[in-house]
Amino acid sequence: MNLTDDVEPIKAMGHLKHFAAGEDLLREGDQAQSLFFIQQGAVRLWHNDDGRDITLQFFFEDEAVASFESFYLQEPSLFAITAIEPTTALVIDGKVLRHRLETDPAMISAFTDHIAHRFIDYMRYFLNRIEQSPETRYRSLLASDPALVKRVPQYELATYLGITPVSLSRIRNRVKKSQAN
Repeated sequence: MNLTDDVEPIKAMGHLKHFAAGEDLLREGDQAQSLFFIQQGAVRLWHNDDGRDITLQFFFEDEAVASFESFYLQEPSLFAITAIEPTTALVIDGKVLRHRLETDPAMISAFTDHIAHRFIDYMRYFLNRIEQSPETRYRSLLASDPALVKRVPQYELATYLGITPVSLSRIRNRVKKSQAN
C-alpha cells in the first residue's frame, strides 16, 4: 500500500518502533493487534509449513503490513511478519484503527482499496506458483522488480520463489550465463 494523504491521520496515531533484522513484528499463532507502516527497512510476511518457510510477500518503505486475516477475524495469525533488515515502523494500535474505520468513510475507502490490491497480489502470486517454473518465476521477478531481487537475502528470496537456496543459486548462474551470451 503506497501511503497517501488519506492515511496520514492514521499514521499520526502511531508510534515509532525499531526492529532488528530477524526480529518478529508478529509471530505466527499470535493474534494481530497492530498495523505497521514501514518507514525504513524491510519485512517479510511468511508461514512455517512443518519447518519449511514460505514467504508470501515483502514490504518496504511507505508500505503497510499486518496479518489482515488475523486482524479482521480476530483469530491467531497463520503468518509471521519478520524484519529482514533493521526496520523502523509506525505501529498503529488495532483498536484505534478499527474505531477510525468505523467513523471515517475516507479511511474505510483507503483501507478497502489496500485490501483489494493485496488480494490481487495474492492471486497473482498463487497463479505464478502453479503456472510457472521456478526459473520463469525468477526471471519474471528479476524483470518486474530487480531492486527486490538485489535487496532481499537469498534465503528469503528462495522461500518466496518456492525453491531451495541451492536451486536459486543454480538458476541465478543459468540466468547470468544466458544474459552474457
